[in-house]
Amino acid sequence: MVQRSMEIEVDTKDAAALSDAELAEMADICTDGPAGFDLGLISKQAQEWVLVTRAWRKGELVGFAFCTLERIGGTPSLLVGLASVSPAEDCEKVLCGLLGDQFRRALLAFPDEDVLLGARLGDSGAFRAFAGLTEIVPRIDHKPTGEERAWGRRLAKRFGADGRIDDRRFVISGTGSASPVLDYAPPSDPGGESALDCFFEAIDRNRGDCLVAFGWAMAEDLADGKLPPLS
Repeated sequence: MVQRSMEIEVDTKDAAALSDAELAEMADICTDGPAGFDLGLISKQAQEWVLVTRAWRKGELVGFAFCTLERIGGTPSLLVGLASVSPAEDCEKVLCGLLGDQFRRALLAFPDEDVLLGARLGDSGAFRAFAGLTEIVPRIDHKPTGEERAWGRRLAKRFGADGRIDDRRFVISGTGSASPVLDYAPPSDPGGESALDCFFEAIDRNRGDCLVAFGWAMAEDLADGKLPPLS
């Protein structure tokens, strides 16, 4: 089913059903993105993830996000894999459309339950994906609890990086190739650097390091359609 938000149209389909032409179209919009995903990496994601959500503006693909809905140790979880949003003034609307459709599916899969959103980030701008969530980790002026650090390890394992996470800083060490992160760069902020940049100081982008982050989508917010609260 196609969801429409202003001029942005969004749909979600089985990742395994993506054609070669669709994969190539997805690779094309990553050319200008900071992560620089290539066709080979994107094609691999289609084999590893269950769903892919895509967004169009006037018929042109402007964003996509691989994801899956599953329970991790019994906990309802929405895991976002490789994702990319084309740089543009309305890129936040695109991100909103992608996440909105995924949250809608999370509500259908896990009615009346809080859902954990987990993703890998390469830049502080991607924290916009967690807008409206509660107990986001990592966050400013918060010392992670033992359980939160354990969640970091669980997510790293689920993302195929078992044993490569610093569970105090939530940094996954790369392997020398591009990490399949949520690639999102918001419009330039005249205010300068983000306070969240501190979480990325230890990241070596050339090595493919990334940050694991997660937060909770509360059941009542999912049911009321309040997520994500982006423009």
